[in-house]
Amino acid sequence: MTSNTEKLQKVLARAGLGSRREMEAAIEAGRVKVNGKVATLGDRIEMRDRVAFDDRPVTLRGAEETPRRVIMYNKPEGELCTRKDPEGRRTVFERLPRLKGERWIAIGRLDINTSGLLLFTTDGELANRLMHPSTQIEREYAVRVMGEVRKEHVVAMVEGVMLDDGPARFTDVQEFGGEGINTWFHVVIMEGRNREVRRLWESQGLTVSRLKRVRYGNIFLDKRAKAGEWIELSQDEIDDLALAAGLAARKVPELTPDEKNRWSRDKHKRRPVQAMRKPKSGKNPKGH
Repeated sequence: MTSNTEKLQKVLARAGLGSRREMEAAIEAGRVKVNGKVATLGDRIEMRDRVAFDDRPVTLRGAEETPRRVIMYNKPEGELCTRKDPEGRRTVFERLPRLKGERWIAIGRLDINTSGLLLFTTDGELANRLMHPSTQIEREYAVRVMGEVRKEHVVAMVEGVMLDDGPARFTDVQEFGGEGINTWFHVVIMEGRNREVRRLWESQGLTVSRLKRVRYGNIFLDKRAKAGEWIELSQDEIDDLALAAGLAARKVPELTPDEKNRWSRDKHKRRPVQAMRKPKSGKNPKGH
């Protein structure tokens, strides 16, 4: 009887080395070896195989052995969703608590001018499921729009608009008030395509002046994490995310004393940069 095999990129993502997409790129770049030979995309492996990433041995884990931690980060404007920036700009990963032998994997992205909720996990399979369009996870944004928003604009965006990369639509649009030409709305999309929210409004001749993600699935951005801060999600919150992703619940591992000390130091030394905060006169309605 032969052992079960799994796709190489899936096993690497589960080991916390990055998302499946990142691991596919690493395999194509020749950075992964299996049993001493350079791997190719499409390879399947068994748990007994020897795998190396950038010539460093990888500890393979079964699905039930993978630590599943999730943190919520409140991204300020001006930060990039990348691990390193050639121009030296601030990245979201600089603010996160340090891990030993694992990596934080971003569940989706926000562009440099968008603020709000970002989720990070150590579980590559959870990240992949929550980002995949087939899972149909709702993303809710608070949007400040410049210009006169008419009913026909909203109807068009809900019914669907053809963008450069295919049709797109909001599943819900709610007005949240505002004054003059700057009106706030809350909108919901089911995918995370590049600048999708901004492009939908632009298709109606309107400009988004502020954009903030306030919800991802069942997780709402709340006062636990101010701009530039993170908070670890509770067992119940993580279990709800897993359920939405079609995965079994798994106990969140307790932090070791060393991890607690390290995370505490990281949280207290990585405060928001004052210059990146918005002036009090520009507060969003209802904290958005």
